[in-house]
Amino acid sequence: MNAVQSAFIRYLFGTLLFAPLYWQLLRSRRYPARVELHMLRGAVHGVGVMLWFYAMARLPIAEVTAIGFTAPIFITVGAALFLGERLQRRRITAVAIGFVGALVILRPGVEAIQLGALAQLGAAPLFACSMIVAKRLSHTESSAAIVGYLSLFVSIVLAIPAMLVWRTPTPEELFWLFMTAVVATAGHYALTKAFECADLTMLQPFTFLQLVWAALLGFYVFNEVPDLWTWIGGAIIVGSASYIAHREAQLRRAQKPRA
Repeated sequence: MNAVQSAFIRYLFGTLLFAPLYWQLLRSRRYPARVELHMLRGAVHGVGVMLWFYAMARLPIAEVTAIGFTAPIFITVGAALFLGERLQRRRITAVAIGFVGALVILRPGVEAIQLGALAQLGAAPLFACSMIVAKRLSHTESSAAIVGYLSLFVSIVLAIPAMLVWRTPTPEELFWLFMTAVVATAGHYALTKAFECADLTMLQPFTFLQLVWAALLGFYVFNEVPDLWTWIGGAIIVGSASYIAHREAQLRRAQKPRA
């Protein structure tokens, strides 16, 4: 299936999952406070999703995920420029170490760059922009509204391009795209809740853990056997995320007022 059509159907299912939310908002006449930010995020995220689906169809899951780890660099810098977050040394170090782990797995230069890799490289800054806007929206909007409006506006953005390449999907394709929508929407909701509780720069090292899960799923579902470099890079990534989690927990305990 064409990447644009796959992305459209996935987000259309996501929109249907939030139908009760839309109905409740219409009945109460409660509309988003920053609708222009929701629309901007939908447009940017929609293009990123098309590129991501294109890459996923052409590269192993672990490789797509690893290339996507250029996004935390854009997020860390963007959060400092647009959200006023402090670029603390330990956070920058953790992101840099996690990125090194991704490079260990990719080993750039060993293989020729494919179109799928270029597509994912293009998607990374777009997803970074989407997350920065989501963090901004978390100050005024609920997590459900942020995720729900994203599904709606991405569906609108992708509708016309999807119609241009449309073919009738099989029941099996619809089933897997629906399951993708369910799992991705749940994950996106959890991510948005995290935005309410912590700085974007603090959260970025945890995104590198996706590579560990991607390698495991690639092995068990698609028989993609991770090589030694994947395990070495994964260990570096886990170490980076564990370090930042430990340091942030220490700081939070130190900042709590004592009775």
